[in-house]
Amino acid sequence: MTKPHLFYQYMDPRFLHDHISEGGDTSGGGSSGVDRFPQWSIQETRDLLMIRAELDSTFMESKDNKLLWEMISTKMKERGYNRSVEQCKSKWKTLVTRYKGCETMEQEGMMQQFPFYNELQTFFANRMQRLLWMEPSGLRKRAMEVSSDDEESRNAEKARGHSKKRKKVESGKLHEILEKFKIQQMQTEMQLMKMYERKEEERRMKEMEWRKTMEEMEKERLMLDEQWREREDQRRVREEARAQKRDALITELLNKLTPN
Repeated sequence: MTKPHLFYQYMDPRFLHDHISEGGDTSGGGSSGVDRFPQWSIQETRDLLMIRAELDSTFMESKDNKLLWEMISTKMKERGYNRSVEQCKSKWKTLVTRYKGCETMEQEGMMQQFPFYNELQTFFANRMQRLLWMEPSGLRKRAMEVSSDDEESRNAEKARGHSKKRKKVESGKLHEILEKFKIQQMQTEMQLMKMYERKEEERRMKEMEWRKTMEEMEKERLMLDEQWREREDQRRVREEARAQKRDALITELLNKLTPN
C-alpha cells in the first residue's frame, strides 16, 4: 500500500511534468499544452546524470554551486541540448526526489518504472565512498551538507542573499580550484615531456650503438676482403710459378727429343 505522503508527492505537478518528459502520458492522447520546454529524453537525462556525477567532488568542495550549474548547462549545450541552469537544477531535484521515493516505497515496481534508479544508486554509493575517505574536517562537513537535494536548495537560497564580498570569496575559491587544476595539468605535461625526453635519449643511444655495430661490421668486412685479395694474389703467383716450371720442362723435353 502506498504511503500517504508519497501519494501527495507524486501528485505534485512538477512530478507529473517530469513523468511526461520521460515518456509517460497522463492524458492518454497526443501532446498537451502542459510542457513549456522540450521534453527530456532518456539519453538527455542520462547525460545530465553523467555530467553531474563528474562534478560531484567539486560540488562537495564548493559552497556556492551556481557556477557549477552554469558549467553543467554549458556542457549540456556542448552535447546538443539547449537546457538552462534552472532546467538542469529542476530536473536534478526531481530525479533525486523520485529516487528517494523509490527507496522508501513498499512496492518494488516503482524501481522498474523509474529508469534512472541504478544510475542514482551508483552516484550516491560513490559519494559515500568519497565521504569515508575524507578526513573529519570542514570539507567532510561540507560534503554532508550537499548529501541531498534539499540541502543544495537551501544553500542556493542562502547564496543569493550573500553580500558582494561573499561572492568574491566564492569566486576566488572556484578560481583556486581552477588554478590547482592548471597546476596539475602542467605537472602532467612536464612528466610527459620528461618521459618523451627519456624515450628520445634511449632511442639516440640505441641508434648510436647500432651505428657503432654497423661500423665494426663494415671494418670486419673490409678486413676479410683484404685477406681474400691477398690469398688470391698468392694463389696467382703460385699458379704463374707452376706454369713457368711446366713450360720449362716441356721445352727441355722437346729439346732432348729433337735431333740436332
